[in-house]
Amino acid sequence: MKLHSSVLYAGAVCLLLIGCSPAPSTSPSGQPAGTDKRLQVVCTVSMVTDIVQQIAGEHAEVSGLLNEGVDPHVYVPTTSDTSRAMKADLVFYCGLHLEGKMVDGYESQRKKGKPYFAVTDGIPHDKILTSDLVATAHDPHVWGDVQLWMSCASEVEKRLSEVDPAHAADYAANSARLLEELKQLDSYIREVIASIPEPQRTLVTAHDAFGYFSRAYSIRVKAVQGISTDSEAGMKDVNSLVTFLVENKIPTVFVEASVNEKDLRAVIEGAQQQGSNVQIGGTLYSDSMGPKGTYEGTYIGMQDHNATLIARSLGGQAPERGWKGKLKAPVR
Repeated sequence: MKLHSSVLYAGAVCLLLIGCSPAPSTSPSGQPAGTDKRLQVVCTVSMVTDIVQQIAGEHAEVSGLLNEGVDPHVYVPTTSDTSRAMKADLVFYCGLHLEGKMVDGYESQRKKGKPYFAVTDGIPHDKILTSDLVATAHDPHVWGDVQLWMSCASEVEKRLSEVDPAHAADYAANSARLLEELKQLDSYIREVIASIPEPQRTLVTAHDAFGYFSRAYSIRVKAVQGISTDSEAGMKDVNSLVTFLVENKIPTVFVEASVNEKDLRAVIEGAQQQGSNVQIGGTLYSDSMGPKGTYEGTYIGMQDHNATLIARSLGGQAPERGWKGKLKAPVR
């Protein structure tokens, strides 16, 4: 039997009046939007994971793909990495091609409207450094400048609030607390690096991961390799740095936790053969933080460790246990 259109309309109105409603919208992970279900957030490098955890707080379960000692420049994502990212409500990565091959896939997902966000998106373009060798290659090591990393933290807050507006006030409060602490950290780094006598204020490392640190805190930086570790340094690079160390009487160089020491060891041996007593001042954290669960395994602890070690090793003044007195062991 065919029903008249007016009957169908009346039936629809009746259904609305007795409380029928459309199915709730869902988040990317399939959970109903607006529920108290914690967001599932996946990050790449540990520095990004740390600030996301601090800003998301209790409203998200945050996990990182790359942990202590992993070099993001050459890391090849696993099937499990890809699966975890695809199932997440949000994915945060550094960007500027820090994560090498991973970034291509992430950028592809972004173009499809997926919630993949580079924390460096909030940094003004004129603040981004480029390679001395390849003008189109951006230097991704922005966390070396604490003020730029504060911009990244603000970007995280913005994106979390867009995806989960119900908890935007909490994200803003957490971000404000973090930014205040980072502001104090920035002041500490400026103070201890400035205490290094000018002739000794040169930082020599394994690869060029401290360009932003150099610009922000007025310390010269030299490295064996460029901004990426995906290729080995050539003999010309090694010999050039040996000459620099000898001519400038640089006594101290630094290895990096996530970078092979081979090239830097060759530089040290070359300088010593020319009568220069070059020594290793310690290990810096460049592309990853310290061990998980330690103070050095946080962004603030990582920066405290680096600044304190550099200052004390190059003749500056810094507390033996760092800014907060939490460094795991006295540094030279």
